[in-house]
Amino acid sequence: MNILAFLLVGLIAGFLAGKIVEGHGFGALGDIVVGVIGALIGGLLSSQFIGEAYGFWGSVLMATVGAIILLFVAGLFNRGTGAHV
Repeated sequence: MNILAFLLVGLIAGFLAGKIVEGHGFGALGDIVVGVIGALIGGLLSSQFIGEAYGFWGSVLMATVGAIILLFVAGLFNRGTGAHV
């Protein structure tokens, strides 16, 4: 996957995960960061439990799942501080 496609997957996945978990996105750069880290998490989980995600939309799906997990775990750590991801 080339870098532009990877960033696009990160942008879409970060936006979707932000909407699902927080109710809002994090801006373009924040969505990309959350989505790219989510893609790494989702890819790791996918390779361990499901197999390879095929195609653009399969990549978006796995990156979104990874980003949701990332935001959930970050929310657990930020719960007591009042800070938001």
